[in-house]
Amino acid sequence: MDIAKLVLSVVLVVIDLALIMVVMLQSGKSAGLSGAIAGVADTFMSKNKAKGWDAKLARWTKWVAVAFILLALILCLV
Repeated sequence: MDIAKLVLSVVLVVIDLALIMVVMLQSGKSAGLSGAIAGVADTFMSKNKAKGWDAKLARWTKWVAVAFILLALILCLV
């Protein structure tokens, strides 16, 4: 039982680090206060950017977060 708990804890730490990495790699969704005042228009490049790397990171964030929650619940039950 202790070995299973140790293995689950190590896997949880790896998933924690992966979740932090995926969230930090994402670009900001807003331009902040300057973008709100200036009314920044979407360009062709920024529209296509959402379909590429940022979309993949957003998808990975959801899956890694679900894995983190499930593993944390399993670890609490063990």
